Amino acid sequence: MRSIVIISASIRTNRESHRAALFFKKFITENNIASAAMVDLHELDFPLFHERLSHQTNPIPAAIEFSNNIQQADGVIVVTPEYNGGYPASLKNAIDLIYNEWHRKPVGIVTVSDGVFGGTQVITSLQFTLWKMRAWTIPAMFPVPKVKETFREDGAPTDESTNKRAHLFMNELIWCMDAVEKMKAV
Repeated sequence: MRSIVIISASIRTNRESHRAALFFKKFITENNIASAAMVDLHELDFPLFHERLSHQTNPIPAAIEFSNNIQQADGVIVVTPEYNGGYPASLKNAIDLIYNEWHRKPVGIVTVSDGVFGGTQVITSLQFTLWKMRAWTIPAMFPVPKVKETFREDGAPTDESTNKRAHLFMNELIWCMDAVEKMKAV
């Protein structure tokens, strides 16, 4: 079975983007799309890394586990809020911690905001960072405007249109994951 890691990027108190991360974990599992694991940067509470993991002499176990999770996943979904047009430092810190693990890894981007644009301003900067890490960001994006109106605290969607959008988004991620597998076989 395919495996997908969902990165919940916000570490703020009363964060709202985690609702979308919970939604995707449940959506993937309930629809038998793949196994789904959550990497919650709030729970990990990483320090600010002074060096990439591969150059650290005594890395913390959570950093090694994060690296292994990304390496072993067939695909990754990054769920991030938009803070002043950018993504949180916690996410940049985690992305930059590893390098080879991102190589040709299919990554779907989910952006979240309280406003009407759904975090769309953050997509380009996050996509560029992931490209520089040699990840394969999928063409489909999943912006979530007015997150409190779209998801309940437990990640349950408030209307059926969210599930329809999620199916389209996941179909694109699965297509890219399958393409990577086929290319490995060549």
